Amino acid sequence: MNWKTIIFSMGFLCLFATIITAQPIEEEYHSESYVSDKVIDGIYEENLISSRPPLQYDHIREADVFWEKRIWRVIDVREKMNQAFIYPELPFINILLEAAQESRITIYSAIDDKFSTPLNENEAKTMGVSIDTTVVYDPLTFKPKTVITKNILNWEDIKRFRIKEVWFFDEETSTMQVRILGIAPLREVYDDQGNFKYEQPMFWTYYPELRKILAGKEVFNPLNDAARMSWEDILEMRYFSSYIYKESNIHDRRLQDYLSGVDILLEADKIKNEVLNFEHDLWSY
Repeated sequence: MNWKTIIFSMGFLCLFATIITAQPIEEEYHSESYVSDKVIDGIYEENLISSRPPLQYDHIREADVFWEKRIWRVIDVREKMNQAFIYPELPFINILLEAAQESRITIYSAIDDKFSTPLNENEAKTMGVSIDTTVVYDPLTFKPKTVITKNILNWEDIKRFRIKEVWFFDEETSTMQVRILGIAPLREVYDDQGNFKYEQPMFWTYYPELRKILAGKEVFNPLNDAARMSWEDILEMRYFSSYIYKESNIHDRRLQDYLSGVDILLEADKIKNEVLNFEHDLWSY
């Protein structure tokens, strides 16, 4: 046997061994990675937002903050830019109520925007739910009977939200920054005749605690369904329309307490410009 025959025989044996040990190609196409038994509303499972934690804030030292101003704003969901707050599949008020009723966050008294009076667990679980008792008479026996009715808050009744925030200048980065401190839904109160009386907060939520939940809740994007943002993105990027109704002052007064009509809007615009121009005035020379 010459050397050519030996080389040919070794090559044939190697090819035969490769064919025997190779896996069938068809198995690759029947892999579970190509077939899914789960029914989803789309072509892939959307879990990018739900599994993303909120970004951590930079540490701010008290010595680095030499100026700050507390501002209270109102977000009206009826404005075009704020339509995401009343998206029917997941309204913003439902996110707050669900987190409160499940004790995932602490809610505070409606008149406490300093977050010092937390509501108890029973009050939190019944938030947005009211019980009415009416007396009806049986048509046959004419005996009175008490009927208990459970009323659940309709998300369409919440038209505005209050936001408390603080603007401050950080010497370490030489930048003006803003951070939201709290959010409160506003509920309209009517008299027995159905006439509007006034508007009051339902409760206050502490935003640094709430943002962990908001980071996992998607916001509808009318321009691109594949580019969903979280509620934390919306609030941190300040992608909403609002107006100022109060600034920190010695009398703790709202603008409507000492102004009226168009003067309220002019004063609110003046406060906004003063805050935004503060950083610019520092570098003027």
